[in-house]
Amino acid sequence: MATAGKVIKCKAAVAWEAGKPLSMEEVEVAPPQAMEVRVKILFTSLCHTDVYFWEAKGQTPVFPRIFGHEAGGIVESVGEGVTDVAPGDHVLPVFTGECKECAHCKSAESNMCDLLRINTDRGVMIGDGKSRFSINGKPIYHFVGTSTFSEYTVMHVGCVAKINPEAPLDKVCVLSCGISTGLGASINVAKPPKGSTVAIFGLGAVGLAAAEGARIAGASRIIGIDLNPNRFEEARKFGCTEFVNPKDHKKPVQEVLAEMTNGGVDRSVECTGNINAMIQAFECVHDGWGVAVLVGVPHKDAEFKTHPMNFLNERTLKGTFFGNFKPRTDLPNVVELYMKKELELEKFITHTVTFSEINHAFDLMAKGEGIRCIIRMEN
Repeated sequence: MATAGKVIKCKAAVAWEAGKPLSMEEVEVAPPQAMEVRVKILFTSLCHTDVYFWEAKGQTPVFPRIFGHEAGGIVESVGEGVTDVAPGDHVLPVFTGECKECAHCKSAESNMCDLLRINTDRGVMIGDGKSRFSINGKPIYHFVGTSTFSEYTVMHVGCVAKINPEAPLDKVCVLSCGISTGLGASINVAKPPKGSTVAIFGLGAVGLAAAEGARIAGASRIIGIDLNPNRFEEARKFGCTEFVNPKDHKKPVQEVLAEMTNGGVDRSVECTGNINAMIQAFECVHDGWGVAVLVGVPHKDAEFKTHPMNFLNERTLKGTFFGNFKPRTDLPNVVELYMKKELELEKFITHTVTFSEINHAFDLMAKGEGIRCIIRMEN
């Protein structure tokens, strides 16, 4: 493309300081260096993780910064040594990577790449420790190696999944973070047998994706647990058959679920990050064969406490990161699940705004309205 090797000037939504509305700015985006890719972002989406680090209440504040990590785009140019993707390829950026060389990438059991594992504190490229974004010569920092709230962004090639060019980017862009995390927690980690009973703790986007995964796997009862009863009707579209609001019961939730299911559920998936919900999700599974999967990220000081007999009675506790999907290897296959109509994505997308209206997406999330809001980069 004519822009290859040159600095591109484009619009980006810049967070100048924690918790303040994003500001539309003209930024300069440097060409990709070795093993890097410059991508034209067409659609991006707001995920709770963006909001969490934008608020910067419990983390290292890194500002000014360009947030965004759920997106779909087209490769504009590539740096030296890049052979896996070429200009014109359709791609999903991913907040965690796959170098294909480290012990984790070579293991069939792990997706936690040594080189490109998520790093929320780093605001620069790993190749040279510099940012590819600037305004008037001053650096604007990256976020989790993606920074998709910009018309153009630069990423390490290991954080870019090449997908079927026929797939609509305004739909499959939601697969680059939360939806894949919940889906994979069910189908890759919990692996509910056909006809089984599954409990889903937390019915936000990730929890609904976990319910969708349980539905695809053939679970016959999918019990949604949430403190917000307004979410229950929506959750039926994702396969939930029953609901429990812990506030409606005097007993602990794990006892309520055990009574509903003749001793406990076969599988549970915890998607809130609340430590009590994590313990409940483990203690509610059936002895002998029950498996609980933790997806939510807990408070840094949280401690998981349960009686060791719960393990000795043959309950299994597992954790997962990005649904155990390897980004470059597995995401193209998840896109194909959508293309074959086995996975429904439209029902996750409840709002659409233009790039200039990006702060409205933050407002919707703050109010807890909708599931995913798509941000169209071109008006």
